[in-house]
This record gives sequence, C-alpha cells and structure tokens, in this order.
Amino acid sequence: MQDQQSNDSSRTPSTNPESAAPLRAHYANVVLPIWRGRGFNAALGLAHEAVAPGDHTPLPPKRYRAMACARQLFVFSEAGDLAHAATLFESLRHYFQDKRNGGWFYSVDASGAPLERQKDLYTHAFVVFACAHYAKKSGSADAFALLDETSRLVEARFSGDGDLLNAALSEDFGATIETPLQNPLMHLAEAWLAAREATGDAAYDKRLAQLAQSVANTFVHAQSGSIAELPMGAAGNRLEPGHQFEWYFLALGSGHPAFEAAGLNAGLARAFDFAQQRGVDKETGGVYAAIDEAGNVIDGTQRIWAQTEYLRALATRGDALGGQIERFRARFLHETGWVECRSAQGDIIRAEMPSTTPYHLATSYAALPL
Repeated sequence: MQDQQSNDSSRTPSTNPESAAPLRAHYANVVLPIWRGRGFNAALGLAHEAVAPGDHTPLPPKRYRAMACARQLFVFSEAGDLAHAATLFESLRHYFQDKRNGGWFYSVDASGAPLERQKDLYTHAFVVFACAHYAKKSGSADAFALLDETSRLVEARFSGDGDLLNAALSEDFGATIETPLQNPLMHLAEAWLAAREATGDAAYDKRLAQLAQSVANTFVHAQSGSIAELPMGAAGNRLEPGHQFEWYFLALGSGHPAFEAAGLNAGLARAFDFAQQRGVDKETGGVYAAIDEAGNVIDGTQRIWAQTEYLRALATRGDALGGQIERFRARFLHETGWVECRSAQGDIIRAEMPSTTPYHLATSYAALPL
C-alpha cells in the first residue's frame, strides 16, 4: 500500500522542533473524530476493534475486547468528552462484567455476548486504569467503587507463588492459564499509579511497593538493567525496547518511591541506554519490537506504540527531542490517521487502525513539550 503523507497540520513546519503541537492537532482533528464517528458502533455502544486507514470503514466485527473498551474510556475521559466516556463506561459494565464469578470477561462477540471468558490481568489492569481516569474527571461514584473493587479482586484472585500475580486464569478463577508475565504487571503499575492519584488512597502505595519488588526480583536482566518479557531464565525470553522506555516513564516519570525502593530506577536508566543503542534504528529513529539479551535484533518490526513510548521517555529524561518528533510524524502519521506497523525496511505491514492505539498517542503526547 502506498504510504500517505501527513495531514494539513503536519505539513505546516513547527517553528520549534521540540514542540508536539502538530501531534496534538492531528490527534484532536483526525484521530478522535474517527472513534466518535465511523469507528463507533452506536447500536452496541462500543468502538469497533479497527478501521480502514482511508475512509475509516470498520473491519468486519468478530469480537469486542474489554481492554479496548477501557482504553477508549480513558481516551475520551482525558479528552474531556464526558458524555461519550459515560456511554463507554456503561458499555464496559454491561458487556464485560462477570456478575456470577466476579471480574471481567476478555471479550464479547459481534452481538455482545460473552466470547472469550477467561480472566486476564492485562484486562483487569486497564479497567482499573480507565475507571481511575474517568472517576477523576467525572466524579462518578460508580467508577470509584469499580476501580476499588477490581483492585481488591486482583490482589485476591490473581496471586500465585510469592508476590507475583498470574497473567491469566479460567472464568471462575479456579485454574491458572498463564503464569506471571511482565506486560500485565507493567500495566497494573500504570493502573495503580492512576488509582493512587485519583483516590488519594495510601493502599495503592503498598500495592505498588509489592508489585515493583516482585518485578525487580524476577524480571530484571542484570547486565543491562532491562525488564524482560518473561521471568529471567525462561526459554525464549526477549527484551522489548518499547517496554524499557515505558517502564522508564512509569518509574522515573511518576517519582513514586516504590520503584526506587525496589532498585528499579538505576537499572531502568541503564535499560534506557541499552534500548536506545541496540533497539533503535540509527537512520530512521524507528524502535524495533524485540532484541535478545546480547542486544541483537530478533524482531525488527516497528510498531507505533513503541515509537510513542520512545518519545515519552526522551521527554521524561529531559533529553533534547531533536528531530525525533519530526521523524515520527513523517513515518507514522498521515492525513486520515496513522500507520500501525512498519517493517525494519520501512514497508507498511499493518495499515488498519486499531481502537486501542489512541491510548498510546494520548499518553505520549501528554508528556511532550507544549
């Protein structure tokens, strides 16, 4: 597919190369309207999972995920569109909440009936995260109650050996489907940081301290300070540069003492350097999907979310963003949306636009210079 060039706001050069104003304009004028318009299934009250890059035709629906609904709830809460956020909040509760067993289904089918009924930590983390942001913006007592209820359930039902939390459980929480993984734990840290800010409840400090220590004990690659995808020593392990940048923002950007106390901050400073040196294409600035423990590229795919995390981490560290904003705009934004994935050679390998990606754009842009 031929690449499309940037939109009108992107064609206007920024007078300050550090400025993210053109990114924010593209987000407000191009990205958000998709998910109020053709990207939104008004009959169900849910965003479609993905749309085409040109005319935003929804891809034929096969399922709707709770995580995707939660991310859209976050996006419209932060955008100040509380009417649309309220619709998404009600849809989240209506379709995905398991009234019998507790917790949240992974997905529903095209008609809204429960489809994938397992309970996964990643989904529960995003429910807490989205409810925290919606509660803070709207004052919704129901959202405050739901984020507290879900946080308590996570502690009670996902706990495995020691302090680590399992990644996925059966519908009734009775069987472990997947043991601890880095990514759900990272998003739970993000969720509990948001919950702490929204509620002021010191219980989240204790939760964050336990989570940070368990990650430090299990996932840290000693040589580089990187946080691996699987527990250290697991076969087929890998390091994702985008996740090093994401952890860097969460730990050092938040300033929460839990991460420093667990010894993560110093390691993440080294992990940032390792990921930048070995996981970023020197010519294009594109962030690769994965490297091995020696720093060799094992997956050269460049996904948009990893690019946004690199921008956010650069801003958090206080580094000059230089041309990275411009390179990101030129390679990943266009006049009707964005490019989801490029190959290491720069070819577009995923053109459709998922409803989950605006979350990455919003969190990144919020951290960039005005």
